[in-house]
Amino acid sequence: MTKYNKAAALLLTLASGMFCMQANAAQKIGVIDVQAVFQQLPQAAAIESSINAEFKDRIEEIQRLQTDIKYYMDKKQREAATLSEAQKQELDDKIRTLGAEYQEKAKPLDNDLRRRKAEEQNRLLSMIKQSVDKIGASEKYDLILQNTAVVYLGNESDNLSQKVVEAVSKMK
Repeated sequence: MTKYNKAAALLLTLASGMFCMQANAAQKIGVIDVQAVFQQLPQAAAIESSINAEFKDRIEEIQRLQTDIKYYMDKKQREAATLSEAQKQELDDKIRTLGAEYQEKAKPLDNDLRRRKAEEQNRLLSMIKQSVDKIGASEKYDLILQNTAVVYLGNESDNLSQKVVEAVSKMK
């Protein structure tokens, strides 16, 4: 009797597996390349330029400090033979002071730039997600995957990247 139960359970498991495979075959699956979508969006370029404009003064100050440090280092190297020890020490102090000022200003600027870029990228990713959801619902997709999770895409019409770019481009 137990052999019969085991055989029936095995048969039931195989039958349900076949039913699941048939159910999965009917699903409509789409693919999106989020990184390519992000790069094609006009909003991404606008974000880059607005962030650069927002931090323009601080970026220019950092660049000026870099230029000054390089100038004094080159001057010290170029005129090393003709400078007195006092002049060399004065240049070293100047370079050290500018270097400390650079470190003091560059790290906070870098952190602020990263934070602002992350905020804007998250806002764009949210817009991408909204567009994917709308397209998925309107075209009756059961599942939409990122292209990095897909090994093979049989029908290129299931690549929704361009549709998402068009939808997000129309958003504000």
